Amino acid sequence: MSTPTTTTDDPTPQPRGGRASVLRHRGFALLFAGQAVSLLGDRIVLVATPFAVLALPGGSLSDVGVVLGANALGFGLLVLIGGVVADRLPRQLTMLASDLVRGLAQAVSAVLLLSGSATVTSLALLQLLYGGAEAFFRPAVLGLVPQVTDPGEEQPANALLALSNNVAMVVGPAVAGVLVAWLGAGGALAIDAGTFVVSALTLALMRPRPYTPAPAAPMREQVAGGWREVRSRSWVWTTLVAFSAYHALVLPAIFVLGPKVANDIRDGAASWGLISTGFGTGAVIGSVLALRWRPRRPGLVLGLMLCAGAMQGAICASPLPTWLVALLEAGSGVGVALCFTIWETALQQRIPAGAQARVSSFDHLASVTLMPVGYALIGPAADHLGIRVTSVGATVVTLAVTGAVLPVLARLPAVPEVARPAR
Repeated sequence: MSTPTTTTDDPTPQPRGGRASVLRHRGFALLFAGQAVSLLGDRIVLVATPFAVLALPGGSLSDVGVVLGANALGFGLLVLIGGVVADRLPRQLTMLASDLVRGLAQAVSAVLLLSGSATVTSLALLQLLYGGAEAFFRPAVLGLVPQVTDPGEEQPANALLALSNNVAMVVGPAVAGVLVAWLGAGGALAIDAGTFVVSALTLALMRPRPYTPAPAAPMREQVAGGWREVRSRSWVWTTLVAFSAYHALVLPAIFVLGPKVANDIRDGAASWGLISTGFGTGAVIGSVLALRWRPRRPGLVLGLMLCAGAMQGAICASPLPTWLVALLEAGSGVGVALCFTIWETALQQRIPAGAQARVSSFDHLASVTLMPVGYALIGPAADHLGIRVTSVGATVVTLAVTGAVLPVLARLPAVPEVARPAR
């Protein structure tokens, strides 16, 4: 692993701006409002979709896996193409089209469920479409933020967007429970479809600053160009390796084995709900902290915060009291929120504007493709090695990978802070 380098294509790191709220920018305020509504809808769907599938005649947990897996498959198949499109076309229009397609997919799902016509196959195909459309949205967000804020304001902007997501993480499941009980899963999906209309309207009203798009070239060459941007910067590709370990090992250990531990040695779902709330609360705190704190050594902080997130595998499988596990999860939540906010900011400030979406697409691809593998392997590993050994092992391996990357990240300099030019 080498010292982080700046290639001849790197932009000059942008100066940090002042402390005025980024919400004063009309474009970012629209983006924030639309995403706050849409992200709450996303959290509702995470609860509503399994209930929708299980309510079908003969619906099973395997069917739930098929429907959710179709979403991930659609995303994984198209995310690199989505990154190319978002670096070539106006990003807000790419995101708007994605919102409309996803809203349509959820609206059709709602109609099928409410009319009693839904099947596992139809819901899976609609989720495949949904995931494919989302593959164009996620890479575009990273590149759009610098277009609707001043140079140097990327971190508070990212922190605010993360804050809305983390608040939705805490509030969404409770709202979803009420909606599913009151309106049914189909009604909850109909509300989610409406949130995409709101997001699309905010994007239609936006007028972001232009940027220099990637040169026109065949799709394969543009994807290859995005990969060159990744591999030419050691701090980028090494971080992606560490993130891959986190998504492939730690997250499956949390979401598959954590509830099992809560059921075996705690109070079941109530305990797991408290632990999950602890993480969400910590993530909200981390996002608030990221609004103001600009670390002098962002790469070092990024790596250390990822280490805090990696501890979750061992924490959730420990025999500690539930309240203490929830408290430790809150600490991990702070770390994870800071880690990903600093990461996104580093990409926006150090990657050429015309390549940001493609670099982001490789980031998403590493996460999406490896998580299903982790989900498939974590159960058999736990059956063979035991739940606690498997969970602790996931933490240890991820810590080892992150520790190997840490010297590279530690040498990543901060962006110089200078006064913003007068308007």
